[in-house]
Amino acid sequence: FFYPVVPKGTARIRTQMSAALSPDDIDRAVDAFGRVGRALGVIS
Repeated sequence: FFYPVVPKGTARIRTQMSAALSPDDIDRAVDAFGRVGRALGVIS
């Protein structure tokens, strides 16, 4: 998402979860977001 949904100069990633996902699926997704976020410097 981008302005006007979020403030100018910021962005947001939207995800959709499903009851069909296993805990391992969710763990993999969270790990992937963490790795990419750290690589891009948007999370520490």
